[in-house]
Amino acid sequence: RKILMLQQNHIIRRVLGDEIEFTNITNGEKLSVDIINLHKYHSFKELYKHFNKIDMGYNKDEPVEPKDMEAYYSKEEQNKYGVLGIKIRKK
Repeated sequence: RKILMLQQNHIIRRVLGDEIEFTNITNGEKLSVDIINLHKYHSFKELYKHFNKIDMGYNKDEPVEPKDMEAYYSKEEQNKYGVLGIKIRKK
């Protein structure tokens, strides 16, 4: 049910209407989605204030911490490039 992808702003250059294809590396299953909105923020802390955890891919009973994203993007990178929430819709 995840409808929001979280990325660093400089890593992905996308526009509304673009298609993204994901591939499950364990079974090869593919999923195509359309970009329906882009949400730019200075940090994941700021982004997390504007979206519910289900939309960001967390489980209902799972704690939500912007620090989770620091495993992928350092605070320094966030400060330098900003972050991007990409709202997607399954094709």
